[in-house]
Amino acid sequence: MTQEYALDTILAQAGNRTDPRTGAVSTPIFLSTAYGHHGIGESTGFDYTRTKNPTRVVLEETMAKLDGGDAAFAFASGMAAIQVLMTLFKAPDEWIVSSDVYGGTYRLLDFCHKNTHGVKPVYVNTADVSAIESVITPNTKAIFVETPSNPLMEECDVKAIAKLAKKHNLLLIVDNTFLTPMLYRPMDDGADVTIYSGTKYIAGHNDVLAGLIVAKGQELCERLFYIQNGAGAVLSPFDSWLTIRGLKTLSLRMKRHQQSAQQIAEFLRQQPQITDVLYSNKGGMLSFRLQDENWVNPFLKAMKLITFAESLGGTESFITYPATQTHMDIPEAERIARGVCNRLLRFSVGLEDVEDIKQDLVQALALCDK
Repeated sequence: MTQEYALDTILAQAGNRTDPRTGAVSTPIFLSTAYGHHGIGESTGFDYTRTKNPTRVVLEETMAKLDGGDAAFAFASGMAAIQVLMTLFKAPDEWIVSSDVYGGTYRLLDFCHKNTHGVKPVYVNTADVSAIESVITPNTKAIFVETPSNPLMEECDVKAIAKLAKKHNLLLIVDNTFLTPMLYRPMDDGADVTIYSGTKYIAGHNDVLAGLIVAKGQELCERLFYIQNGAGAVLSPFDSWLTIRGLKTLSLRMKRHQQSAQQIAEFLRQQPQITDVLYSNKGGMLSFRLQDENWVNPFLKAMKLITFAESLGGTESFITYPATQTHMDIPEAERIARGVCNRLLRFSVGLEDVEDIKQDLVQALALCDK
């Protein structure tokens, strides 16, 4: 019987003992695109790198263990992963989607529905289970949620939604990018699929573009493998290795991100220039609103330590302006109606000393109302 280890141990040991020929502790980067056969029907298990790559396999097997899934699949980006999930469906199929959803997900769903007759998104407040049930139709095939959501940090009850999904024979997909398996495992509460932008906390160093899907169920996993191989938007061997390297410190990083974000959220609530602080008290992501839209650009320009950038989850603190960055493709009236107003800023709290982060915020906020 295989020994079952704690998640911290799985992370620290990721890739070790995967190359018995050399005993490499750090899994090798297998750059070969092709693999020789000893004869007809005598494959080594690897044939062509798009189908299967030894370095990528280590990452995928590690992610499956972390999330409690049956299989995992690594892609060239988080959006490539979402697109592969969308190919499981066709018009007139519908997804129920968090109304507060990442702008890139909105853009892809909107484009594919309008231009390629893809799955139709139906947006609701997924924090309200009754609201989800009220829009279920015979065409509904899946529920897609973020918890907490991006960028308003709204939480939803995955366990209750999973029961609803099972009742109506729907697939439940949870984007767990913000929390990672170290802070939350949606499959423990009944999710069928978890999805990650591996670019963010999973890799964790702002140097990899990656996407990950973890799934349960033999039939679903086989379909995802077939589409992954056919579509080919797989993660490269080198990026797979970088992601494995990042995973090794995921537990330590998430604890520090969360500890600092909790302190920063409390600090921001005390600042007179700020009207709202949105934080679920989990993870390293929060959002806040300045009193005046005209203060946004001076505030961003004044930052000396925190970087104004369009990403999250790395070692460095980032602040993003959703109105012109992550959510710019949502029509303005719709975006504002969803709560993503022109005063909203999203904050990825990094690993710097928390007092240094506070000091940078103080000096930048001081310039806002002058």
